[in-house]
Amino acid sequence: MNTETEELLDFVAECPTPFHTVQASAMRLRLAGFRELSLTDSWQIERGGKYFVTVYDSTLLAFVVGESDGQLRMAAAHTDFPCFRLKPQAGMVKEKCGLLNVEKYGGLILRTWLDRPLSLAGKIVVRGEDAFNPEIRLVDFERPLATIPSLAIHMDREVNDEGKLNVQTDMLPLAAVFGGVESLEADADAKTFFVDWLAEELGTAVEDILSYELSLYPVEHGCTVGLHEEMVSSPRLDNLTSVKACLDGICGAAETGTGIRLIALFDNEEVGSCTKQGAASAVLMQVLERLYTALGKSQEDLLRDIAAGFLLSVDVAHAVHPNYADKADPAVRPVLGAGLTLKQACSQSYAGDAEAVAVVRGLCEAQGIKWQQFVNRSDSRGGSTLGSIASALVPMRTMDIGVPILAMHSVRETMAGTDQEALSKLLQVFMGD
Repeated sequence: MNTETEELLDFVAECPTPFHTVQASAMRLRLAGFRELSLTDSWQIERGGKYFVTVYDSTLLAFVVGESDGQLRMAAAHTDFPCFRLKPQAGMVKEKCGLLNVEKYGGLILRTWLDRPLSLAGKIVVRGEDAFNPEIRLVDFERPLATIPSLAIHMDREVNDEGKLNVQTDMLPLAAVFGGVESLEADADAKTFFVDWLAEELGTAVEDILSYELSLYPVEHGCTVGLHEEMVSSPRLDNLTSVKACLDGICGAAETGTGIRLIALFDNEEVGSCTKQGAASAVLMQVLERLYTALGKSQEDLLRDIAAGFLLSVDVAHAVHPNYADKADPAVRPVLGAGLTLKQACSQSYAGDAEAVAVVRGLCEAQGIKWQQFVNRSDSRGGSTLGSIASALVPMRTMDIGVPILAMHSVRETMAGTDQEALSKLLQVFMGD
């Protein structure tokens, strides 16, 4: 296993939720000499300084201010990923089994979540000094707590032909059994068995748990796959591969350089980005405005730099699937191990234009970085990402890029380790002078 792959797998293991992704990212930035700012404080920014700010615990922006003026360069990725989130009052009892009431977050492939050991992680809010200052606890239980059992084939003979699943009825995680209990008051147990356990784990009273944002995640760690360990199989490659590359790029940006280098790691891309911490919010422009004001620059300076700047929107791409090759475009077909991917769509579901393609291609070819291109089949709508959203609010030339993967939005996805090396190298080159 090469160093880049090992670092990626370690990072993925640290990041079971967007909250943990921001926490792990902040730790890496502090070790690299970045100073934390707060949105609620006034900012004192100096040339040659390195800073970061978190937004509602699940979005993070970091920037390096060069010693002299130069091009504004930014890169964006997203911290969230498809999963199951617990609903309020999550405990349910059916047939003397304790189930968790969940809803799906993002476009996950349901069947891949069956029969896997699942844990819980996220944020729990408990009673604090007053109503406006509750106590926030970030938790990761890091052990198998639930599973979603399949229905036996003997009871579903068409499972391999049909196999459609209902999120509300078929995908409830099994977290407890009460077979030895003589009688159950279902309503009472449905309301208490989960929160009772939660309070015990936290060492707090049930009535002090005010709310939570908890996600289920597979406890099996990522690993290498292949006769020569050339592939990576792991949860959350979409989009922690991109978060990791952005961090590599900004941590390598020299404070003695020119211009401003910034990364924005947004939450909620998988559900449309229209949130207070998403790419469709005002947060990116507000951070830029505050940064330029603190440097004594005018709004005119900011608008000119935006017009001359460049944004990389970094998110995974679809590699051609060898078992479903007809799902790919007949000519433009990115493959595993052939380098990072430039993603294009005339609909602008991926951001980019001819000049943006030329810039990224030029950077790659000058540094010997392997690259390839992706487009959807003309009869396939395909996906989208945050590049077009962010660049509409901050009108800057933008290019969508990312590593090609298989099984996107599965509980485990597959990529080639060398493609991550190519992506990280490009981000380091892009953030440099």
